[in-house]
Amino acid sequence: MPRIHATALVDAKAELAADVEVGAYSIVGPDVVVGAGSVVGPHAVLTGRTTIGERNRIWQFTSIGDIPQDRKYGGEPTATAIGDDNVIREFVSIHAGTARDRGVTTVGNGNLLLAYVHIAHDCMVGDHTTFSNNAQLAGHVTIGDWVVLGGFTGVHQFCRIGAHAMIAGGSIVLQDVPPFVTAAGYPAKPAGTNSEGLRRRGFTPEDIRAVRRAYKTLYREGHSFEDAKAALAKAAAATPALLPLVEFLAGSGRGVAR
Repeated sequence: MPRIHATALVDAKAELAADVEVGAYSIVGPDVVVGAGSVVGPHAVLTGRTTIGERNRIWQFTSIGDIPQDRKYGGEPTATAIGDDNVIREFVSIHAGTARDRGVTTVGNGNLLLAYVHIAHDCMVGDHTTFSNNAQLAGHVTIGDWVVLGGFTGVHQFCRIGAHAMIAGGSIVLQDVPPFVTAAGYPAKPAGTNSEGLRRRGFTPEDIRAVRRAYKTLYREGHSFEDAKAALAKAAAATPALLPLVEFLAGSGRGVAR
């Protein structure tokens, strides 16, 4: 049986795995599912149509699955989905999706969300990301795997941040940031490549050099955006590590930060 503190309010219809722990004064709604090995701290609120995977650690005063902060939301049956092995620290808020978009807000696996992070409606967060304190996502934002957001970073709605990118603390992201790129400022502008992060994640020295050359092609050699994309597509044929960059640049968003 789940270990539920005597002061917690867990709806009888909620589905909690046998070893889930729920702390004092927390509230778990009727349409919430919590997977094995997860721990919900005190004063947390899990509500809405929310699915939380296995081995998550949810700290005190978090709010997951509540309705979106969107004037267009009219009570539609939208959802929130959290994967496995996430650490969700104090006062984090994650809101459900809207009917205007996919109808679900998703957070993947192995993410570290520090205090006061906000993930708004319809966002898609990948795996192994790190959101430092007070990082804030507006609605409909897509965050790739292994992204790092510095403290007090703000991301405009509908922006995309590609895998392995790193955003400096206090930055305001108004356009898409491609994979492997570091960015900083208001508005956030490219500042180089995340070479150290790539090295730590097992990228070969050859691949890291290829990423650096790709950055120069995109930002330093004076190419038009279309010409840069064509050159990078050719480079990716020889270096598959560049494929995520090519695929990202082919997608649509708010335009690529340059």
